[in-house]
Amino acid sequence: MDFRTLVPGAAGPGRVAADALLLLVAGPSLPEGLDPALQAAVAGALKLGDLECKPGRQLMLRGVAGFKAPRVLVVMLGEPGADGRIAAKAQRQAAQAALQTLKALDVAELAVQVAGTVPTPALARTLALCALEATYQYRLTKPSAAAPAKLARLSLLAADKTEAAALQAALDEGAGIGEGIALARELGNRPGNHCTPSDLADEARALGRQGAKAGLKVDVLERKQIEALGMGSFLAVARGSEEPPRFIVLDYKGGARGEAPLVLVGKGITFDSGGISIKPAGEMDEMKFDMCGAASVLGTFRALLALKPRLNVVGLIPACENLPDGRALKPGDVVTSLSGTTIEVLNTDAEGRLILCDALTYAARYKPRAVVDIATLTGACVIALGAVRSGLFSADDGLAAELLAAGEAAQDLAWRMPLDDDYDEGLKSNFADVANVAGRAAGSVTAAKFLQRFARDLRWAHLDIAGTAWKGGAAKGSTGRPVGLLVQWLLGQQAEQAAAPRPAARTARATGKASAAKRGA
Repeated sequence: MDFRTLVPGAAGPGRVAADALLLLVAGPSLPEGLDPALQAAVAGALKLGDLECKPGRQLMLRGVAGFKAPRVLVVMLGEPGADGRIAAKAQRQAAQAALQTLKALDVAELAVQVAGTVPTPALARTLALCALEATYQYRLTKPSAAAPAKLARLSLLAADKTEAAALQAALDEGAGIGEGIALARELGNRPGNHCTPSDLADEARALGRQGAKAGLKVDVLERKQIEALGMGSFLAVARGSEEPPRFIVLDYKGGARGEAPLVLVGKGITFDSGGISIKPAGEMDEMKFDMCGAASVLGTFRALLALKPRLNVVGLIPACENLPDGRALKPGDVVTSLSGTTIEVLNTDAEGRLILCDALTYAARYKPRAVVDIATLTGACVIALGAVRSGLFSADDGLAAELLAAGEAAQDLAWRMPLDDDYDEGLKSNFADVANVAGRAAGSVTAAKFLQRFARDLRWAHLDIAGTAWKGGAAKGSTGRPVGLLVQWLLGQQAEQAAAPRPAARTARATGKASAAKRGA
């Protein structure tokens, strides 16, 4: 999709050629300065009660005098806060509602005008994200699906060239993040037989080819290489499937050489039957979504290629299936992880932590600035937080605050959960260093405590996305979360790194003195 800014100048929005004009109105009443014909039409609708100055209310006008666009969709943003800005949630809700309405009308070219406040970069970014969200459609195994949405161009009107440049940068950023979310949704939506560990590896290789000039390198380790590393916990989960496991490594070098990377670890269980501890049949089809952590890592790297931040970022994806056969992992088995820690497997359906623990141990070799793992890990997190917020676990207050703030900014929300040491009690085992499950109580916390054992020397956080990665029922499908949160966090890390004071460079004179002293020694 093409995102651009336009400066209509004295001609005004009425002369902009488009299939529709979206007018976003901020404030408790109709603002001044609108085109007189449009002002009269909207005022008339308010008088008749067809429109209210309340967030999310909308009105479609057709054939407004003097407007090239045959349709004008008026959407109310609500009243700005004390800081003069419209809340991010209100912006997103208004944009989503408007774009769904326009999508149904097969609008191909859309112009957007903001009234009652100035268009901000945050709003521009939201418009691009929501446009890509509205036009995404799954088609891989459903060729009979309705034709894709026609929306191909969105033009945001600006007051002058300076404002247009800032808004264009935000539109481009939103588009890059939106492309990453779309890839994560697409991979999550694909059936298990169309998204195997090998298929995930192929997607990663495709990203590697696409991003080679941008500094992205992709390696895919196969079974023998994984065995040589000693990832016994990961391999134990993969034993029950004929699909071979893959350990995918994405290495984006956009920052300074030698700069410690940020590491993202994504759970890649491409289908989870529960193994020998088999799940109930009801809704088991949704276990194709158990690789949404991996999908979010790939989606984030897709966004990195579009945005090209000055960062070093590593992505690690242990990918396999969890199925029962004669060689499958059994309850009571003891496996040895890459770290050397032995694990008593009390429940084979708690397999995500068994593959993530080896990936976390592997992550330490990068000496990373921070590590974030992303996993559809526990049903207990769904009970605790539902589908609104992802569960966030970290013993590092600073890292937790960064991720929470990124989620708020991206409207991809998270909630910090506890990691008290007392929760470790249930993971004790008589036959191994640790058990892979505790009791039912606080199941999402004890799962995080298990992972924490393998991240003791890391600045680490865990995102449990079991409730947010996909929707069930009539709206069944992947959400692409938490790509928005992750990219926002990475961009924040870039800004923080750029603002950090650098060591003062030695002057040529000082260097010369040092050299002379060395020669005289």
